[in-house]
Amino acid sequence: MCPDGADESGIDGRSITMCGIVGVISRRAPSEIVEAVKAGVKVLAHRGPDDEGIETIDAGTEGWTTVFGHRRLAILDLSSAGHQPMRDVRTGDWMTYNGEVFNFHAIRSHLEAEGQRFHTGSDTEALLAGLGSHGLSAIEEWRGMFALGWWDSSERRLILVRDRLGIKPLYYHFDGESFVFASELRALIATGLVQRRLSRTAIESYLAYGSIEQPLTMLEGVYAVLPGHSLVFENGRISSEPYWEVRSQSIASGAIGQREADLKEEIAELLTEAVRLRLVSDVPVGVFLSGGIDSSAVVSLLRRATSGEIDSFSVCFSEQEFSERQYAEQIAQRFGTRQHTVVLTGDEVLRKLPRALASMDQPSVDGINAWVVSEAAASAGLKVALSGLGGDEVFAGYSFFKTIARDEWRRRQAQRLPRGLRNTAAAAVGAVSTGNRATKLKGLLRSDDLDEPSVRLHRRLFTSEQSDRLLVPSGFSLQHESDRELLSGWNARQLGNCVDADAINQASALELGGYMCNTLLRDTDTMSMAHSLEVRVPLIDHVLVERMLSVPGESKLRPDEPKWLLVDAVGDLPREIVDRPKRGFELPFKHWLLGPLREEVESSLLASRLGDVLRPGAVRALWDDFAEERVSWSRVWSLFTLDSWCRTNL
Repeated sequence: MCPDGADESGIDGRSITMCGIVGVISRRAPSEIVEAVKAGVKVLAHRGPDDEGIETIDAGTEGWTTVFGHRRLAILDLSSAGHQPMRDVRTGDWMTYNGEVFNFHAIRSHLEAEGQRFHTGSDTEALLAGLGSHGLSAIEEWRGMFALGWWDSSERRLILVRDRLGIKPLYYHFDGESFVFASELRALIATGLVQRRLSRTAIESYLAYGSIEQPLTMLEGVYAVLPGHSLVFENGRISSEPYWEVRSQSIASGAIGQREADLKEEIAELLTEAVRLRLVSDVPVGVFLSGGIDSSAVVSLLRRATSGEIDSFSVCFSEQEFSERQYAEQIAQRFGTRQHTVVLTGDEVLRKLPRALASMDQPSVDGINAWVVSEAAASAGLKVALSGLGGDEVFAGYSFFKTIARDEWRRRQAQRLPRGLRNTAAAAVGAVSTGNRATKLKGLLRSDDLDEPSVRLHRRLFTSEQSDRLLVPSGFSLQHESDRELLSGWNARQLGNCVDADAINQASALELGGYMCNTLLRDTDTMSMAHSLEVRVPLIDHVLVERMLSVPGESKLRPDEPKWLLVDAVGDLPREIVDRPKRGFELPFKHWLLGPLREEVESSLLASRLGDVLRPGAVRALWDDFAEERVSWSRVWSLFTLDSWCRTNL
């Protein structure tokens, strides 16, 4: 959302908007560029159907014409005060902006103390003024989620900026003649300035993890602006630099026990502030409630921050082993929220599936989860929702955190074994078991995947060996090799930022920059914005993240209390919630794929249009293995969503 403010008459008409942005700098004819931006803006209508702005920012200077576009959804007030693209009359700078900087009132006050004057109550105006006065150093003060294009008039250059954790998406493409950026791949495609060519490197990445690792995208030559980075396009050249990175270093635990009370108090204050900041809104702020520790903690913190009505929202299932309804309703009753519970069946998911798949901006093995939750929340009247997303990454909640140090030791030992011994060990595993875990272990022993940190191995969907069996062999293009190097370089940089950390903090940092960013946040943004719903994620406030990465890893774990530091900092969660077995929000896909979804998925896979990418025989074999319960449902589902995305977009 973009909270907007007073109109130029000075009347405070604070409005809240959700946004989609697009822009082009090109040597083409100005009329062509405007039409391209119009087409991109049209595709982003679901991100903001209430207002549209298209502005020619720089007309043909040195042969380059710059055009910005914007889509806006005003949640409460429909005034034009926050219309975008926005121009700073003092500097001549322009901005098209998606997101919200929650502490913009403080930023504005600092700028007013420097002599700045404002004409609206918009955060857009305050951020643009800050950039004009202080350049990119202004971002150091921002707390929130944002993706923006800033035209620096004095330097005649475009700067793209993305928030620290990658909550809001931003993509770009440059072919030597036209540079184009947008909130979604679909908008880039719609401009007509991007060729619809699949990136083989991205498909390899997708098969490895069930989503595509940044900075790659499904399309060759289209890339994501990296989290915490600014990207400059000037005179046909691109440069990218980090202004913030996820970092963790070795920290001795020392006398953590005697400082425990102080640490809990400090974390409690950071959590309270993170939730309070995210209540900036002119409409009620609801909350996703699964009944787990993270969402329950957010509900508790939200209740302390407001005495008003709180709408909590849960999706449950008719399959009892997947339903957490009793826990969600217990939390709702304890903290006095108005609970909305939607019960889904496989038949209902089947009816929703075409629209959900069509909403995917990039394929994801997890994307449907986010779509289902967001649709039901929007149907219940929510416009803004808080989520407990990120709690496991920040507070070491996943089960593998307990064994990650041992896993790393075992990985390094296995890595040292001669290939022949590893092949023998793999054969021995196969003789004992043919289950999914055994198949994965065999593949790891036979591959070079053991070069990766253990936390990435835990996220592996297909091993390299399994991917090679699925993929059609092809000669590697220069682009493919370049993209491999690009991805390898980014992964190496992330590892380098935490290579000296203890195993737990290293895993936390890699999860924040990996699975959370590439899968959870991307899915949450795309699928929630498909329903004009904004999701805010207080547990990954960057100040809180920085502090938690400075806590010794071993101090974050207790044998019998998951995420104890979060639990104790919040202080009032029922023991039934804390002590129950962990269960993530997972749809009952195995049941549905062998039941109401079987015909749809099986027929789609076996008639796939990806014959030039995937071997039909290998796809058939994978389906048979799933039907015989030799592999997990997620592998079959990943190929189905990949095929669906390609049919929709290519």
